[in-house]
Amino acid sequence: MKWTVLAFVAGAALSWGVYVPSVHEATAKLGSNLRAFLMVGLAYFLTAVLIPGFFIFVLKSDPTVKPGASTNWNSIPMLWGLAAGTAGAAGALCVIFAVKAAGPGAALYVAPLVFAGAPIVNTIASMTVPAFSHGQKGGVPNAWFFLGLLMAAAGAALVMLNKPRPAVAMPAPPAAAAPAENPDNA
Repeated sequence: MKWTVLAFVAGAALSWGVYVPSVHEATAKLGSNLRAFLMVGLAYFLTAVLIPGFFIFVLKSDPTVKPGASTNWNSIPMLWGLAAGTAGAAGALCVIFAVKAAGPGAALYVAPLVFAGAPIVNTIASMTVPAFSHGQKGGVPNAWFFLGLLMAAAGAALVMLNKPRPAVAMPAPPAAAAPAENPDNA
């Protein structure tokens, strides 16, 4: 695998790895899930609209064009892009509400559940939905592949079964009675 692939995979893992704790902090400090989600949307706009727009429309350069590809603005591919963005935004909103519903410390186990479940859904969708296969025809993956999926599911189950529990507050010990002042010593 190329080092650039690994670098971008690491960048995605780092970015998405801090997403849940960051958004949890935003919801806690803003006092609102929707206000935090609005900030997520603003960040998406700044990152996903302004940067590509600058390259495509200002610099008239798209460093991501595939060799031999004919760039276009056709409606069906644009709808796929909108569907992907909608899925990503819906997922972000679901994470925000999951963390809110789960309460304090939820970022610690919500993210592992999401990121264990997402590859399983991705794999099933990529193997069963013809539009997601991109014309690649391959045989059935071997048993190790399915063992990996099973292990991801088992990891999610272990996280849920063993998630940290909130500490139980111990009652304060009764205050010792102050010695009564003796008026004769005054």
